[in-house]
Amino acid sequence: MNRKILVVDDEPDILDLARITLESGGYDVVTAASGEEALQLIIRDKPDLALLDVVLPGLSGLELCRRLKRDPTTYSPIKVVLFTALGTEVDMMLEKRDKADGYLAKPFTSNSLLGLVGRLLGDTRREG
Repeated sequence: MNRKILVVDDEPDILDLARITLESGGYDVVTAASGEEALQLIIRDKPDLALLDVVLPGLSGLELCRRLKRDPTTYSPIKVVLFTALGTEVDMMLEKRDKADGYLAKPFTSNSLLGLVGRLLGDTRREG
């Protein structure tokens, strides 16, 4: 059974790139364009990992990450990766909060995305 990944971004090109990359790595992928939509999909589909853009309309990726990590009985054992073009500021903020399981800067490469997801899910066949 393939692992399920949720990708959340309000930019359609990023959603498509991440979806195509992850599907080529053998993952099942669902996508959302907002934090609210993502929350519904997480409850319905129970993905193994959520890849969240930090800046989303409405419910931000950071707030969604906090909710997921605050309620492990509902959302466990979902892994959360935050990704953004904001760069170092967000990276330092994430280190201090220690909420996300991983961080990926935009633009990302296919290898960096598949490698990070593979490591977090313990799938050595897909590590980059």
